Amino acid sequence: MSWGVVVAITAVMAASAILQGAVGFGLGLLAIPFLIHLDIRFVPGPLLVAALTLHMLVLRRDRSGVDSSGLAMLLSGRLLGTIPAALLLAWIPLESMKLLLAGVVLVGALMGVLHSGGHPTRPVLFAAGAASGFMATTAGLGGPPVALVYQRETGLRLRGTLAAYFIIGTVVSLSALAAAGRFGTEELRLAFLLIPGTVLGFVMSHRAAAYLDGGYTRRAVLAVSVLAAFSVIVTVLL
Repeated sequence: MSWGVVVAITAVMAASAILQGAVGFGLGLLAIPFLIHLDIRFVPGPLLVAALTLHMLVLRRDRSGVDSSGLAMLLSGRLLGTIPAALLLAWIPLESMKLLLAGVVLVGALMGVLHSGGHPTRPVLFAAGAASGFMATTAGLGGPPVALVYQRETGLRLRGTLAAYFIIGTVVSLSALAAAGRFGTEELRLAFLLIPGTVLGFVMSHRAAAYLDGGYTRRAVLAVSVLAAFSVIVTVLL
């Protein structure tokens, strides 16, 4: 792999990590299209390793904001949402499912604009976790459902809770890939190419996160959720 390609990978991963390090989610929004175009082997295993690295860095920085009780409800809901998603994939065309769920995210973002706010209740968090598990399994949209229910919380709480939530989900995903024979030394080698840019982006995200904490976190969550939904729609239609 040429040095030019390595530099491009580092730049894309840095930009992706800045987005997630500041908002709390969105790493795949920028990284996946580029990595798939470059080499399909970067997705999902190597990218998940880079994501896990970023999640741990964000959690270390924003650990004081973790909503522990909310995290438990999110994880309980995620387990419930993942099972029916796996079953439905055997009956409903994947592309149709992705379009439907992208539409759901757009509606959720609109509701977020109109909703008056308040701390999310336990039933709401459980439902968000279920939606996240379902949508992550079927359309790769696991971040928006959780981020939208925390959109009116502080940026510190949003990022810390999402990081803890994503760490557990990513470890489960990597374990499943390894058990299926789709994650080994080759994928780990490719992951090492993604990590430098990821770490660089995390360091650069500190100032962006501080800026968003000045009252712009909610707008950023809504914007990234909409962009994530549109990226799925465009990918399916093209």
